[in-house]
Amino acid sequence: MSFETWFPGAVYLLCFLTSAICAWLLMRSYLQVRGHMLFWSALCFGLLALNNLIVIFDLLIVPVDLGFYRLAASLLAVGVLLFGFIWRGDEA
Repeated sequence: MSFETWFPGAVYLLCFLTSAICAWLLMRSYLQVRGHMLFWSALCFGLLALNNLIVIFDLLIVPVDLGFYRLAASLLAVGVLLFGFIWRGDEA
């Protein structure tokens, strides 16, 4: 197995793990402190982890194009964080 075949998969997996760990840490902090921005950030990182998981399935496992679902997860993640900044940011 050459470097070109396993390296992209390793990068995609590390991106997924990083965003999932960030979401977990943010949610754990939210449950202790109850800060609204921690919740919205945790939700955003959770959706970004989902996006990275879809990337892994799209580019490495499933032969079907999942580009629409990747874009939808990214848009939803940014939308959730934007909602938290605009409508819930003044409550902090």
